[in-house]
Amino acid sequence: MELIILGDRGDAMAALAEIVKERGITNAAVVSCVGAARSFTVSNMRADNPREAVHTSGRLAEVAGNGEIRDGVPNIHVTCGLEGGQAVAGHLEAAEVGGPYSLHVYLQRL
Repeated sequence: MELIILGDRGDAMAALAEIVKERGITNAAVVSCVGAARSFTVSNMRADNPREAVHTSGRLAEVAGNGEIRDGVPNIHVTCGLEGGQAVAGHLEAAEVGGPYSLHVYLQRL
């Protein structure tokens, strides 16, 4: 099991892609992704057209999820907890981290 801490690196998804490339990780299971983000964007499929994505963005969220690294490309699905107990779930497109906001990604190489 490996831990990647995404803290002061800007966009967590871009940083994760860079780190897995640096570490030579081609395929892995993202067992857990946990932390918080300053802002985030997730996508889902439209019900009437699954090939079209619907993007949802928000700020200051608790983040939990899992996924995979396939051919060096991260694919993570998350639930983002918002103020007031609301949540948004989907494919994590971007998550801004830094300061007190960081994501911890636990992965197992395949």
